[in-house]
Amino acid sequence: MTSSTTTSSQPDRPARPNLAFRQLRGRHSPAEFAALVRRAAREIGERVSCDARYIGRVEAGEIRCPNYAYERVFLHMFPGRTLADLGFAARSSVRGRAARTPEDVPHPSLPRTGTETPGGAEPYDPQNPHHPHEPPETRNPQDPFETHDNYEESDVLRRLFMTGGGATVAAAALGPLGFTIDAVAADRPVRRPGTAHATALEEAVRRIRLLDDRHGADGLYRRAAAPLRAAYALLDAGATRQTTAERLHSGAGELAISVGWLAHDSGRFDDARSHYAEALATARMTGDPGLEAHAFCNTAFLARDAGRPREAVRAAQAAQRVARPLGSARLMSLLALREAGGWAGLADRTGCEQALARAQALFERGHSDADPEWMSFYGEAELEGLEAQCWSTLGDWRRAARHARRAAELQDPHFTRNIALYTAELADDLARGGRPDEAATAGMRVLELLDQVQSSRIQGMLAGTARVLLPHRRASGVQEFLDRHASTPRVV
Repeated sequence: MTSSTTTSSQPDRPARPNLAFRQLRGRHSPAEFAALVRRAAREIGERVSCDARYIGRVEAGEIRCPNYAYERVFLHMFPGRTLADLGFAARSSVRGRAARTPEDVPHPSLPRTGTETPGGAEPYDPQNPHHPHEPPETRNPQDPFETHDNYEESDVLRRLFMTGGGATVAAAALGPLGFTIDAVAADRPVRRPGTAHATALEEAVRRIRLLDDRHGADGLYRRAAAPLRAAYALLDAGATRQTTAERLHSGAGELAISVGWLAHDSGRFDDARSHYAEALATARMTGDPGLEAHAFCNTAFLARDAGRPREAVRAAQAAQRVARPLGSARLMSLLALREAGGWAGLADRTGCEQALARAQALFERGHSDADPEWMSFYGEAELEGLEAQCWSTLGDWRRAARHARRAAELQDPHFTRNIALYTAELADDLARGGRPDEAATAGMRVLELLDQVQSSRIQGMLAGTARVLLPHRRASGVQEFLDRHASTPRVV
């Protein structure tokens, strides 16, 4: 099996050693420097199978321009430098090169690894996303987010890669989170994304939400960046049918929001803001009011958490203007809660109470066919939990604790992350309300859930509760909670 042949726009030329890159390596051996590259990749959520051979090829000039994954890693390692500063050629000058030599074509028996950034092991080549296996030390078989090789699926994907071009390669990048290509598409060339790609993209969004519900954002966020880039690559490839194009734009926008939420919940507020803005731009370009309302909804939530309550109010009000014609009372209820959170942050009790009353009234109208799919998390438990956060912000600890307790009791066991969140809210409200023994009991319940949930938000809340409880060590259960909390590994 060989790769498809393209005609090079550049004449064959002898490789020129990359002396600039060799100088940057310094006294490190190629293997040592490769390890530094892999470490830098993990720092920014990329996965590359860099080894001494790859470093040697770069320094020999065989790799004139790295692929996008390596480019991001190198620029992270050497901030302020450009690819030219690192000794590489401009990407435009290498795009049209001839087909790769047979020895560079990956062996057909090697499946794609699920933990690596697509294309992260090879030089820039849009026709070939395959790469060697990730070094053993970078894989964790106990990681709930780790995907395992599927040899049959890999064979299907491989056949599609060799005939499908850039759109197919981009789609396959979402495999670890459910964005895979089915066997039906494998038997024919795919030049542009079609219905199968749109369906796979929508399924990837659902899978991310499911994993977040169960495990929290921290472990998942690192794996979600590559699927998002692949989704926007599909948009660039262009669909042949308008209906497919609309589904791809909607799916990419929803994926951007989902990835933004993972960044938000894991404390990466700047990343989250960027992803939400990308989704908002996609919504406005395509005239999708549902996507626009969703983007504004999450922007309001982020602004509240980032200490920008006035922006939270404005974003929530903008979302309500966009969403009103959509006909979903539940959506309008959630957006009213986002507005209430902003008013609470401004210490405007009247504005908060009015928004909460509106949210409750709209919620009581019940479900409708107009409710967006992404709102599956929004039930009575979430309503109670968000109201608890408002009262907590206003300093009404007793009222906040009552709503947080009810939220935890009402939450479907499927939403493990939310149970931990509401219980952490309850623990903090009880601690600040002068009930340290009850706070310690609730805190212990959260610690037990942290074996299943990875969330910087929840760990941050527990850390705050522990600080409040420090002067109350002699209260029943408090010292036990503090000791257990101190011994719990932190998310990094």
